[in-house]
Amino acid sequence: MENVLNKEIKKIIDTCPEVGKILEEFGIGCVPCSIGSCLLRDVVGIHNLNPQKESTLMYRIEKAIYPDRRISEPKVGLSKKSTPKKISYSPPVKKLVDEHVLIKRLLAMIPTIVDYVMTSIKVDKDLILRCVDFIRTYADKYHHMKEEDILFKYVDNNAEIIQVMYKDHDTGRGYVRQVVEGAERGNKNQIKENFLAYRELLTQHIKKEDEILYPWIDRQLTTTQVGEIFRKCNESDASAGNALPRKYEKFIVEIEELFLQEVTK
Repeated sequence: MENVLNKEIKKIIDTCPEVGKILEEFGIGCVPCSIGSCLLRDVVGIHNLNPQKESTLMYRIEKAIYPDRRISEPKVGLSKKSTPKKISYSPPVKKLVDEHVLIKRLLAMIPTIVDYVMTSIKVDKDLILRCVDFIRTYADKYHHMKEEDILFKYVDNNAEIIQVMYKDHDTGRGYVRQVVEGAERGNKNQIKENFLAYRELLTQHIKKEDEILYPWIDRQLTTTQVGEIFRKCNESDASAGNALPRKYEKFIVEIEELFLQEVTK
């Protein structure tokens, strides 16, 4: 099994697709990953499964790869109920998690905004560009830049999970450019397609960060590094000014209230 642990996950799944299905059962979404160069050993390590789950996962993977091999099934304590592991974040990482909340509130509104655009006689360009301003200024410059310029610098930037995050950020920016172009041209379908694609991307992106990436980074940080990151994030926020997050919190509330009124009319 040692040689399998040191193989790239994409190659393992290509050879034995059943492994991909098993990983998905355990909440490990390697199948749709566009890179797939993580070693199986690292995939398991990043997700920080409890020992019981990890043993069961490895047993099932080994059985899938070597169906004719006699492998002892791990003993699972059925009498003990497994409770979901509560994630504890360091202070600077917790702040990034908290910033996701406001971003997710916009993501939740996107289908409603898209419906409004598609049923309106004319594209509400101002509304779309205000949403884009939130994405570019709050989600990207204020939030993503702290990840890229500060947090990610404390881990191996060549790690696949970090490369996936960078790629997600770039892909999201591409979708947003297309939304702007659609607004300028009055192209409703272009707005719809790219706004919904952005929503899907960021929803999964945030989930990966909150549940996998951030805990993985936190496990590697020393107390000194946590302090450094906290200081740098505070300096970044100070340079942006306290008015910036308040401005965009107000915007989200306005959008939510606007479309709540539309729904209740």
